[in-house]
Amino acid sequence: MRQLRYLQAMNEAYQQVMDEDKSVLIIGEDIRGALRGETKGLHSAFGDQRVIDTPISEAGFTGFATGAALAGLRPIVQFQVPSLIYVAFDQLVNQSAKMRLMLGGQADLPITYTIMVSGTRGSNAGQHSDNPYPYLVHAGFKVVCPSTAYDAKGLMVQSIRENDPVVFIASAMSLPQKGQVPEELYTVPFGQGDVKRPGTDVTVVAVGHLVPEAIAVAESLAKDRGIDVEVWDPRTLLPFDREGLLKSVRKTGRVVIYDDTNRTCGYAAEVSAVLAEHAFGVLRAPVKRITRADVPLPFNPALEAAVLPTPQQLEQAIVSVWSYSHD
Repeated sequence: MRQLRYLQAMNEAYQQVMDEDKSVLIIGEDIRGALRGETKGLHSAFGDQRVIDTPISEAGFTGFATGAALAGLRPIVQFQVPSLIYVAFDQLVNQSAKMRLMLGGQADLPITYTIMVSGTRGSNAGQHSDNPYPYLVHAGFKVVCPSTAYDAKGLMVQSIRENDPVVFIASAMSLPQKGQVPEELYTVPFGQGDVKRPGTDVTVVAVGHLVPEAIAVAESLAKDRGIDVEVWDPRTLLPFDREGLLKSVRKTGRVVIYDDTNRTCGYAAEVSAVLAEHAFGVLRAPVKRITRADVPLPFNPALEAAVLPTPQQLEQAIVSVWSYSHD
């Protein structure tokens, strides 16, 4: 174990898996230039045939990856901007996601799509700021959303080894975060959520870069109000660890979902539905959702702040559900 940044953990996963498996290659725009740093050193280590800079054509290189996978390779596809997956949506949703079934299981589609989401805090216009994972879960992709450096490396290795298409969601806000990461190659299994902070009073289901914010709010409430908050991280959005969530909720009886996607038909709505179907009898208060508003993300910082979920909203929701059964 040693301290690595989330970004370094991703890079180490690439390095180690590509060294282990010669069928793994990585493609996308400015891969060799290592725009953010997660692909740093790959080109010098693995050369032109396995580290491929592409033209600015998301539909083109996404379709290329499907063909490469059908030919026996394991491509990693990097999207620099999340909203640019929309111009490749036919290749993703109508080809990659369905191809294995259309071929009757005669071929595997081992493709990892890395999508860097980044739209927060006045830094991006709306066309660069989506968190598109609800679309991709709906399309049937396996979708992972690690919140820590440890999970980033382990889930990346597992993603590349999967024989189905996987979408790996990383937030630019998570990249500088540090955590303990083993030097050796390891995996984090899909479908296993993780308690990031144990508690007994309220379960907060937090996704991706919002997990550290949820932990900070939980620590503050424990100190100031004596409310013991459990922070539960799904880690993989599909497959989803329903039993892990229910175990936490049976203990606390109260749930707040903290998710940076739209409220209507967003990921928090799906988690709420799971709780309504499977945990109704143990809930002591209504489930609350803290999410984005149902509008595109504005560029203006003041308007953006009114749209995004905030720690202040999360704190108020936790106090509300805790007070509901104590009044």
